[in-house]
Amino acid sequence: MNVFIVHAHPEPKSFCSALRWVATETLRAQGHEVRVSDLYADGFNPVAGAADFGERKNPDYLVYALEQRHGYEAGTLAPDIQAEVAKLLWCDLLILNFPVFWFSVPAMLKGWIDRVLISGLTYGGLRFYDRGGLLGKKAMTTLTLGGRAHMFDGPASIHGPLDDMLRPLLRGTLAYTGMSVLPPFVGWHVPYIGQAAREQLLQDYRHRLATLETLTPLAFPSMGGFDDQLQPKSPRAG
Repeated sequence: MNVFIVHAHPEPKSFCSALRWVATETLRAQGHEVRVSDLYADGFNPVAGAADFGERKNPDYLVYALEQRHGYEAGTLAPDIQAEVAKLLWCDLLILNFPVFWFSVPAMLKGWIDRVLISGLTYGGLRFYDRGGLLGKKAMTTLTLGGRAHMFDGPASIHGPLDDMLRPLLRGTLAYTGMSVLPPFVGWHVPYIGQAAREQLLQDYRHRLATLETLTPLAFPSMGGFDDQLQPKSPRAG
């Protein structure tokens, strides 16, 4: 299996970074090929803009998604985008490895999503969910945060369900582009736990990585249940 890890943490000594190294070593030991984009270390540019296109279809007015389509078809996307797209297309499994910032991904990772999951290739028209451009690939999020599990344990918890917090990423990004989304791996409360608890989390992550094929993907809509206007199809009478 080809695995592409996109790592987004500014501190190389962080626990989040340790998870990245565990994933790299564990998956390679299992015989998988692994490529890594360390966004902070690589100096990835997260700002989407006109400079992403060597040639513009409309030089007078920037519609970013339309220029993405044109740039991909013409081969004129910025070199750093082309390099990331090549790794994305190469992989069978995409792992996003990041700390939670303000109920979301770091700006660095959001910029990677904006610039690399390009229109026309990964989505467009009615090509999303189980018709998305990345259909056949799997995705998993590995995240760390300061909160405890009970803070995200259902509607009555202080922050609401974890799935609600991750919905823009799991549904609106990964599933939307056609990928089969595996359950997240979460490192809870990591700034505050001791070494023994950290070692246990790393061991738990090794076990997760060894059992990827047994995981049941999360459920998302099927385009077959909707008409051309994206209205739910009425069940047949009788």
